[in-house]
Amino acid sequence: MTGSPKTPPSERSSSLMDNLLGLLRIRVKRGVNLAVRDVRSSDPYVVVKMGRQKLKTRVIKKDVNPEWNEDLTLSITDPSVPIKLKVYDHDTFSKDDKMGDAEFDIRTYIEALKMNLGEIPSGTILSRLQPGRNNCLAEESTIYLNEGKVVQDLCFRLRNVERGEVEIQLQWIDLPGSKGL
Repeated sequence: MTGSPKTPPSERSSSLMDNLLGLLRIRVKRGVNLAVRDVRSSDPYVVVKMGRQKLKTRVIKKDVNPEWNEDLTLSITDPSVPIKLKVYDHDTFSKDDKMGDAEFDIRTYIEALKMNLGEIPSGTILSRLQPGRNNCLAEESTIYLNEGKVVQDLCFRLRNVERGEVEIQLQWIDLPGSKGL
């Protein structure tokens, strides 16, 4: 019985590794033309959620075009679970204001990771995703090879807000001891 109180911690952690496919590094690059939520600007930050995991960037003061360039890392056990991205305006004395959200899934990215890439040159585009009703993409997203690593650039048009986009980049991290792809 994995996970029961009688299971030694060493066995519990190995069972977590058995289900872990690897890590997904999400570089939250920047926000573009985000909504104003304070008097003339906003103090935006991004929250990334997948299942029970929740990560957030630092707050950028008074900037509707913030440059975060911050890496957030998710543990991936089920690539079919969508990743939710929410932007908030940090307020000191009241509840933080919502500044829009987006949702994406990584199945196409995972499929590209599983390709036999052998001697493919850096810069080769492996897949393209088009903006559509069933995604939050603001523009075409490309999955490409960069120095032996599969990378995906995404630009999301935020939902539930009057304006704003967020740019991110995905990169896979294989973890020794994990199940892998």
